[in-house]
Amino acid sequence: MIERPTRIGVQLAPQHTSMQATIDAARRLEEMGADVVFGWDHFFPLSGDPDGVHFEATAQLAAWAAATERIQLGALVFCNSYRNPDLLADITRTIDHISGGRFIFGIGGGWFERDYEEYGYDFGTVGSRLRSLGESLPRIRARWARLNPPPMGPMPILIGGKGEQKTLPMVAEHADIWHSFVGPDDLPHKLDVLRAACEARGRDIAEIEISNGASVRDGVGGVGFERLDALHAAGTRLLTIPLSGDDTPDGYALDRVQAFLDWRDRKNGD
Repeated sequence: MIERPTRIGVQLAPQHTSMQATIDAARRLEEMGADVVFGWDHFFPLSGDPDGVHFEATAQLAAWAAATERIQLGALVFCNSYRNPDLLADITRTIDHISGGRFIFGIGGGWFERDYEEYGYDFGTVGSRLRSLGESLPRIRARWARLNPPPMGPMPILIGGKGEQKTLPMVAEHADIWHSFVGPDDLPHKLDVLRAACEARGRDIAEIEISNGASVRDGVGGVGFERLDALHAAGTRLLTIPLSGDDTPDGYALDRVQAFLDWRDRKNGD
């Protein structure tokens, strides 16, 4: 049985702020002791002014990799549809080298229709996007193996989603981290499905880190950490807080993160 520490990630949405502000926030999170800083892979804001300031994922992550020293980083998650899979393998290998081996490769099937329409990608269906993801993952892994030099670090693969027919089998086949927003009541069932998929492939589900989305509402205003406690009890070990560049007049509400770090430390017995 693999004993995993509890970890806290922060997703800095690259919207409604400057690039320098995202870099400064990533550095500050590293100083605070967060475990992972995530971006996202969209071309337009998902909240606030839909035509507001926004930045592209891969270049932003390269900037974070150069500006930090210890914190892991990645996208939560790359959209498989937006780049040739062999090219994405090369891009992420390169960012991994910039970071000194700290990169997490997060990927999913894609869902934000405006990105597809305005950038000329075929939106297709949920099924077609997931089929494409299933075809891309072996290509990405094969390209990593052929690249000279290969990735520096273990380049853990994070797959996002909760579908039982396609996504969870892909997690069992390829992923080191499974990320979802499944609540504590439904998570045990999903884990049973994932466990069966792992067993069918000769894997132990313990090899996969269970990741979930936190909320800035957790632990704020007297709400407490009951939901996170329940997710933790079910096996979740990576919890990620979403922040946006317009959370406050000064930008990212990084002060909200400390309560989560304190909760993590209590879980880890520090």
